[in-house]
Amino acid sequence: MYFSDKGAVKIMLSMQFIRDNQERVQQTAIHKNIPFQVEELLAWDAKRKELLRQTEAIRARRNQLSKEVAPLMKQGNRGAAEPLMAQVKDMNETLGALETELQAAEGRVSELLLLVPNIVSEDTPIGKDDGDNVEVRRFGEAPVFDFEPRDHVALGEMHDLFDIPRGVKTAGTRNYYLKGAGLYLHLAVQRLALDYLAAHGFTPMDVPVMVRPEALTRTGFFPAGQDQTFGIADEGKWLVGTSEVSLVSYYSDEIVDVGEPIRLAGMSACYRREIGSAGRDVRGLYRVHQFAKVEQVVLCQNDPSVSEAMLQEITGHAEAILRMLELPYRVMAVCTGDMSQKTYKQYDIETWMPSRGAYGETHSSSNLLDFQARRSNIRYRDADGNLQYCHTLNNTAVASPRILIPLLENHQRPDGSIDIPQALRPYMGGIDRLTPPEPEE
Repeated sequence: MYFSDKGAVKIMLSMQFIRDNQERVQQTAIHKNIPFQVEELLAWDAKRKELLRQTEAIRARRNQLSKEVAPLMKQGNRGAAEPLMAQVKDMNETLGALETELQAAEGRVSELLLLVPNIVSEDTPIGKDDGDNVEVRRFGEAPVFDFEPRDHVALGEMHDLFDIPRGVKTAGTRNYYLKGAGLYLHLAVQRLALDYLAAHGFTPMDVPVMVRPEALTRTGFFPAGQDQTFGIADEGKWLVGTSEVSLVSYYSDEIVDVGEPIRLAGMSACYRREIGSAGRDVRGLYRVHQFAKVEQVVLCQNDPSVSEAMLQEITGHAEAILRMLELPYRVMAVCTGDMSQKTYKQYDIETWMPSRGAYGETHSSSNLLDFQARRSNIRYRDADGNLQYCHTLNNTAVASPRILIPLLENHQRPDGSIDIPQALRPYMGGIDRLTPPEPEE
């Protein structure tokens, strides 16, 4: 179990909502492949309430008897006091047993609440996995080469952009070194994204990447995603897989002003264990343990029309950055089976990768409604002065080195040189093309 330092975490859905919408909540869990049973939660909650009722009744009676004992003892009437004292003793023993049961019931309710899935939007496709995601729109055309194109690994080796074998030698599988122009490209796409977002009202932030477990629980990454997260045992902390964790946690237990949506842009290193992906995308830079992201996070009023507008806005920012990188992509509506516990509505953006002969996911964009804000206790005052939980959203503005795959492969030329998109040139010292070194004689 994971708890905040201020008590058990909250959930996205209130118990009353769960009671009133048992079938909807259960169907959501089934569609999201979450092992959760509404009936079990409600049974434990009923037991908790009954134990609480019994405990409070006995405690009240005990306190009343204790008050009656004091004056009798003061009067020296021990004969009348002793039966009452015996009753108080019996009640204390009963209370001890009931409180132990109550604590266990409350713990079990808290454990089950952490598994409750967020509901999904009416326009979310129902499906089993990413094969059931639905294309919404696409931009650009996949390039047609009149030569045999190289994949990003061959291009990287040709230009000495990265070294995967030595990365594996040093750190194990799914690790790499970035070198020279490879490092500059890695930094350039991040700076391009960061500058773009800053110009659109986002506050750039460098964030902690080693966090307490409650930060991951409150933002909905624990307990379900613990197997994907690297822990630091001696510190009792964990490495984040996205700065979303740190950006949302920045406002935990606070009352914020969302008269205008709060827009944050975190640039950070990220870490992911990739459990369950053995044998998948093992070549190159697609699925690695360490990467970097520029992440958009938004906090806004808990008005679905407002958060839907923000979802479209942050998705649009990611698309704009891809267009600046001159890359073909498509936007996918993510189905229930490909969504996480915390997500209400999600888009993935997939960018064309010639070596795969297919689009590969490079961005994700989600509306969580008040799931994270309830767990993180982030509130605002509405027009009437009442406290309300915020809606939160997140989006990958850019993730590298994965984005280097389409960047290198789509912009390659027959001689192995690689064109630098116009928007990236200021971040690359003004060069417009990477030219392979002359072969040694």
